[in-house]
Amino acid sequence: MPDFKLIYTDIINEKFPEKINNPGIKNKLNALHTASNILKFNALIFGQPEYSVGCKSQRLRSYDEPSIREILNYQRKNKLTNTETANHFKTSRNTIARWKSVYKL
Repeated sequence: MPDFKLIYTDIINEKFPEKINNPGIKNKLNALHTASNILKFNALIFGQPEYSVGCKSQRLRSYDEPSIREILNYQRKNKLTNTETANHFKTSRNTIARWKSVYKL
């Protein structure tokens, strides 16, 4: 697995040097262990992508098992459909259905 802490530290130092001293960012930088944490941190640093950019880059995302389980637990806890969950996490409803069949949650 890549060292995301080092990667994001370099990006912050180069593009956003004023954010490196923020204690919230430092704490979250140390907790980059799952795909969902990385995606949330990326949104914190760069902001939310525009709709057209978000759809095109969605194909390049990959999720690890803890992140998938977190998404499926969120769906079950909030009693959402596959479509509602997919819209919230910007994934395909078919992906959510496949995850549910593989992980049997």
